[in-house]
Amino acid sequence: MHPPTPRTTLLRRTVATLARWRQQARERHQLAQLDPRELSDAGISPGERHVELSKPFWRD
Repeated sequence: MHPPTPRTTLLRRTVATLARWRQQARERHQLAQLDPRELSDAGISPGERHVELSKPFWRD
């Protein structure tokens, strides 16, 4: 087996990054849909939700 080429490594990292961004966007969308009771059950304050939802999809 040959070691990965720089091109292959870049492609894998790009795919992983795009998948992570998509997951973060999906999770933030779900967070936006929670009602106050569900937020409370999850231990998330309205302020914490606001901070999370104000982040761009690419930021952790």
